[in-house]
Amino acid sequence: MDFYKPRGRNSDLDENKESKIRVTDRRRSFLEDDANSGAAVTAESPNLKPSYVAELEARTEAAEKLTQEVQSRFEKLRTQLQRETDETRQRLNRAADERAERGKADFIAGLLPVLDNLQRATEAAESGGTPEQIGEGVRRTAASFENALAAAGVEPLQSVGQEFDPELHEAVETVPVEPEEEGKVVAEFSRGYRIGDRLLRPASVKVGRSSPRMRTAGE
Repeated sequence: MDFYKPRGRNSDLDENKESKIRVTDRRRSFLEDDANSGAAVTAESPNLKPSYVAELEARTEAAEKLTQEVQSRFEKLRTQLQRETDETRQRLNRAADERAERGKADFIAGLLPVLDNLQRATEAAESGGTPEQIGEGVRRTAASFENALAAAGVEPLQSVGQEFDPELHEAVETVPVEPEEEGKVVAEFSRGYRIGDRLLRPASVKVGRSSPRMRTAGE
């Protein structure tokens, strides 16, 4: 049995309310708007630095980079120069050592004739040679030795007849002389030698000295 339910005024109002009330979910829209807004702010955030500050920073960065490159090249050049300097010093030292060895060898070679003459003089004396033979051997020995010294750059000092020089002469004796010979070397006990400007040893000499009476007589 069907029951008829009359529709009243309240039922019509309920249907009208349901048809007019619509619910819209705005949460997603709000989230998307916030995200887009943040991205726009980030992308469009203005550069707060003045243009001249940015230019100075760029120049400073370029200068620092250039300084690093120059420093690197300088270190390489310094290392190379140090290596070349060490090699040059070693070559010079080797060359100096070689010259010293050659000079020593040449000097010793120059002394060998002196030894030969000494041996001949000794043999002559032992075999009963005459005094003339022995004397000749000694003279040859002295000449050979002087030649060896001259080859090494050694020069004898000429003292006899020269004015006494305390830088070159060592007075071991004085002898009375005429006034005009006062202060002059009259004899030589041992010869002095020098090499270049360097004095090897002074000459031992006898110096003339006039007496007061002779000086008065000369006046």
